[in-house]
Amino acid sequence: MDAVPTPVRTNGREAAASVVEFGAGRGTVDLRILPLAVTMMVGPQIMAAIIFVTTPRAVRVSLAYLLGLAVATTAGIAVTRGIFALFGHAGSASMPSDKGSAVTIVQFVLVGLLLITAVKTYVKRETAEPPKWLGTLMDVGPRRAFWIALVVILLMPSDIAVMLTVGAHMEQHDVGLGAALPFIGATILIAALPLLLYLLFGKRAQRRMPRLRQWVNSHSWLVNIAACLIFIALILSE
Repeated sequence: MDAVPTPVRTNGREAAASVVEFGAGRGTVDLRILPLAVTMMVGPQIMAAIIFVTTPRAVRVSLAYLLGLAVATTAGIAVTRGIFALFGHAGSASMPSDKGSAVTIVQFVLVGLLLITAVKTYVKRETAEPPKWLGTLMDVGPRRAFWIALVVILLMPSDIAVMLTVGAHMEQHDVGLGAALPFIGATILIAALPLLLYLLFGKRAQRRMPRLRQWVNSHSWLVNIAACLIFIALILSE
């Protein structure tokens, strides 16, 4: 007769950790990178979303902007995931240990860049001003809003750093693009908050948007520094 296996007791924290670990192995993104979605939108990205809500065609323009953000974020993460995959394949083609070494070198370069960004942000916190092009967004249509979304994601250094971090994390855990969908969804949700407030509260929300934009502008340096520290902790914990 076969022996009956003895059930193993685990506490709630261990069980939850095992579920997250198991999910990551199956292609689910690590929940630790979700806070990076906040940094994707801090600065001109969320300020543009706030301005679009105050335009005459608020809904159409905002939806086009969100679509552009979704396309840009998905494409950016796909590219960075591919870059780190190439590093990994190049390393494994010569020696198996080189794969991890190549990714580790890039990760430490990212840490250095993030430290420089954090220091630069702190030093310039009192003199930093929003880009002048934000003042030209009141008259844009859906098509231009879509292209603006592509630019503020794919050409913004902070967002490039975020997508490189996510790409490195995905390569480290050997997961595909589908694993980044929760991160992409969180990014779009944050960008959609001004539009959601407008749909819920109408003109009252529109009147409060300038004050919200001023608050974001005055506190974005602090959020950026916090985000850099989150990046560094995430990279070094790999």
